[in-house]
Amino acid sequence: MDMENLYGLILAGGKSKRMGKDKDRIAYHGSPQSIYLYGLLDDLCRKTFLSIRADQAQKYQNYNTIVDVNDYRGPFNGLMSAHNTNPDVAWLVIACDLPLIDPETLQLLIIERDKNKKATALATRKSGLPEPLAAIWEPGGLKQVPEYLENSESSCPRKYLLNSDIKLVTPQKDDVLLNANFEEEYLEVMKKLSVL
Repeated sequence: MDMENLYGLILAGGKSKRMGKDKDRIAYHGSPQSIYLYGLLDDLCRKTFLSIRADQAQKYQNYNTIVDVNDYRGPFNGLMSAHNTNPDVAWLVIACDLPLIDPETLQLLIIERDKNKKATALATRKSGLPEPLAAIWEPGGLKQVPEYLENSESSCPRKYLLNSDIKLVTPQKDDVLLNANFEEEYLEVMKKLSVL
């Protein structure tokens, strides 16, 4: 696998309002989700960072972190904060609300990566839509984000990818992209994990 110029980024800076508890601290796999994902990406990337809010810095002092600069809305805040600190690398980005993502799927994403596209993103068979927070964002793709945000009414990373030259990668199981933002989704994940 090509790890050269590929950094990992765990998006852990969200406020988890819909879940009602910090998604980065939920222990789906025996440790906080952010730390679990950090370990997965650290095995696959040249360097790995946690994208965090300033008030989380104490909690993550033993890890590489990038504090969100709050120049952008939503997930682009973490993505662009990382890009601006290391503008010449690609970022393998995973959000904390993807508790079923696994090493095999991440390896597949890296193997299938197309450096000539703006991004390589995972997509479920069911939707066929890019998952921007389970993707490798190339430097050229991130470089064009500020212009996109200036000229668009949407700050949605998926909409940016839908209007960009990207590669889609379909994992073996759609479940790995199950998004857990609400209590009922948390319970669904815990049920799935209990039968594995």
